[in-house]
Amino acid sequence: MTFPDAAGLAGVMMILAAYAGVQLERMQPRRAPALLLNFVGASLVLYSLSADFNLAAAIMEAAWAAIALYGLIRLALRRRS
Repeated sequence: MTFPDAAGLAGVMMILAAYAGVQLERMQPRRAPALLLNFVGASLVLYSLSADFNLAAAIMEAAWAAIALYGLIRLALRRRS
């Protein structure tokens, strides 16, 4: 297994952990832990695509990471105020 493959698998596990945490009501979807898991997970999957590119998957993961990053920035700005 290559490093990009391992990173991609770790990313998938993070995204699934966030999804399961929200569905089991152990995480809040708009709070930092779930958003961080989604952002880092999607970023790792995106990195894994550098070894074996797939345009559809890259668009999906880039959007997933961007949305999670938006949520994290919004949280940080609220804390500042």
